[in-house]
Amino acid sequence: MTLEQLIGPEALAASLKASSKKQLLHELAGRAADRIGLEPRSVFEALMDRERLGPTAMGRGVAIPHARLPQVTRITGYFARLDKGVDFDAADGAPVDLVFLLLAPEDAGADHLRALARVSRLLRDDGRCAKLRATADPAALYAILVENLTSDAA
Repeated sequence: MTLEQLIGPEALAASLKASSKKQLLHELAGRAADRIGLEPRSVFEALMDRERLGPTAMGRGVAIPHARLPQVTRITGYFARLDKGVDFDAADGAPVDLVFLLLAPEDAGADHLRALARVSRLLRDDGRCAKLRATADPAALYAILVENLTSDAA
């Protein structure tokens, strides 16, 4: 699964404003739900349920909130670059300003884990994260997200 299969150029927010983790997840749930035709409340509740199990912040300003929902037909993503970081209960205490939301079918199993691993590898790259933080241009953000990954198989 390539990154382009997870996220399209229309599935990102270049300068999202949020003042809290809850507000951020609510906003992302609404945007992702609208994009794939789901009820925003069900997406938000699934994300909050997952966060109660443990925060999805990776540290260094990055989070990968994710959830499985029965209404989702394929794994899909939504990326957001925040204007200002928010507390996301990260182990390192760093505020989160780069967020990659993943939604998967309830029975996705190993495919969901592969998608999480792919996004995690992408956002562990300090150079790529610096580039993402340095621009608010949606086309540039998308190009940075997918560069050098199109042929990388999971």
